[in-house]
Amino acid sequence: MKKTLIISTILSAAILLTTCDKFLDIKPTGKVIPETAAEYRGLLTQAYNSVPEDRGLVTFRTDEGIMDENISSVSDIDSYKNIWTWEDDAPAGSTVSFGWRQYYHVLFIANYVLENKENITQGTPDEINQLVGEAYMLRAYMHFLLVNLYAEPYTHVQPDTAKGIPLKLNTDTETSLSRNTVEEVYSSIINDLNAAEQHLNVSEWETGLTYRFSKIAVDAFRSRLYLYMGKWEESYNAAQRMLSKKNQLVDLKNSSSPLPNSYKSVENLVSIEQIMTSQYNRAMRISNALLKKYQSGDLRKSKYYKAQTASIYLLKKGGNNEYRCSFRTGEIYLNAAESAFRLQNKDNEGKAFLLKLLEHRLSANAYTKKVLQIDSMTNAELLAETLNQRELELAYEGHRWFDLRRLSQPKIEKQFGTENYVLNNNDVRYTLKIPAEAVSANPGLAN
Repeated sequence: MKKTLIISTILSAAILLTTCDKFLDIKPTGKVIPETAAEYRGLLTQAYNSVPEDRGLVTFRTDEGIMDENISSVSDIDSYKNIWTWEDDAPAGSTVSFGWRQYYHVLFIANYVLENKENITQGTPDEINQLVGEAYMLRAYMHFLLVNLYAEPYTHVQPDTAKGIPLKLNTDTETSLSRNTVEEVYSSIINDLNAAEQHLNVSEWETGLTYRFSKIAVDAFRSRLYLYMGKWEESYNAAQRMLSKKNQLVDLKNSSSPLPNSYKSVENLVSIEQIMTSQYNRAMRISNALLKKYQSGDLRKSKYYKAQTASIYLLKKGGNNEYRCSFRTGEIYLNAAESAFRLQNKDNEGKAFLLKLLEHRLSANAYTKKVLQIDSMTNAELLAETLNQRELELAYEGHRWFDLRRLSQPKIEKQFGTENYVLNNNDVRYTLKIPAEAVSANPGLAN
């Protein structure tokens, strides 16, 4: 049974791969078990292609966007309104599903590569080690996304007892999975990042191949991971290490530069996910409350959004395949600044990181004023300013839901027509439910 499933999974990977990899040469009637480094590269490419766009889908649950009949089509309302209004108990059958099954499909492939790393042929040691390192990174990233969608935030629970998600660390398909603790999941992610660092040898991929994990991505990932864990020193150190190797920022005063979250951007580190797909982008307009937070001289308002009417703004930095962004340097600057201010003994360092980002986002006059404001702020004000800038900088890039969860889990109110919808402070709906069909098949996954 297990052998059949392995062949089926790898065969489907061969059929679905893009033309950039030679694994397409494998035919359904021929060899289906990968052997060479090129064939394992093809298998990993399928895994990258299979990563769900859920960081974009959870944007509907945030305070960033508005759905209404003036901008959202009937089909979009049918697909996304229940997500937008946090209707998790009895969503309409037309509601788009999150990618629970897809995550475990990607995990299966990553585990298959890791279990067969000694059997990979026709590759140099560096090529094989790079494949293995990427498999560790993919496994870590899938577990990270799962635990931040389907388990309570690390900083809001006792992580060593709170239920997380099932870790999947092998290709065994016959053993029923149970939910590991949040601590166990995060520990596994840390272990995989450490293992990946020992194998990865491509420092940075060229444009067009940044959907693959690189060596520089390890500390970028660590800076986010430790931020979510509330481990400020570790997050700060990881961010600082990464920025010592790559620290470029897009200057929005340069009209010809790609936007920061473009895979073509100098900020790009990893570009696996297209966060705001054309469907997601079409279904929402920008929240007026969000737009009002951009002050005079903030170039992001006109660069990131476009006015359709005087009151309706749509997103520029999404909606097509150019805007694929999983990690970029702009986020790492903000991770460094937030961690520095939370440590309370690195305010000067935090100011430097924050101002470096803002220098590339504000007009010259606005930046001069902001420098004076930041220099006069208390530690608490600096932290609040950083969180505000995080919201403005990373809007619609798949961060807001996770930031709301890890921070104060505030009350959010929405209106559609004459109906009002409320997500209360610390609402249980800040955590997604494991899909009913998964629980039905494996009752051990129930809350």
